Amino acid sequence: MADELTVDIVTPDERSFQGPASGVRAPGIEGSFEVRKDHAPMISAFGIGPLIVKTQAAHEYADMHNDRIIFATSGGFLEIIDNKVTVLAETVEPASEIDVERAESAQERAKRRLEEGVQEEERETHEAARDRARNRLRVAMGKVGTRQS
Repeated sequence: MADELTVDIVTPDERSFQGPASGVRAPGIEGSFEVRKDHAPMISAFGIGPLIVKTQAAHEYADMHNDRIIFATSGGFLEIIDNKVTVLAETVEPASEIDVERAESAQERAKRRLEEGVQEEERETHEAARDRARNRLRVAMGKVGTRQS
């Protein structure tokens, strides 16, 4: 493939993906961004949201059209050097492996705690838990936006 990147996604626990891609879309702190071949060198933080790897290579995590892999992520850093994209993530979970019931329970638990009223220092923790669960549900249900080319 002429417009290829090499993508490596790792967490503190494992390598989640390694392979060729035509692009990567990440949930940047200031808004989502996409990386394609010959992107300028860069290091960027990203937050909670979908991480999309566009690939034509067959992979167990690929969507039904076998052209992208969608991960739910809770943040981390992305580095681009010489058409190699390295994603260092706190967590990543492929859409096909998300336990929807568990994510729904986590979202309800966080929502309930926020409604009960929490100390100001706990609010941020519960809001982040709610946002992570909401992201996992959106990714699992394929609600991450329209197809991007």
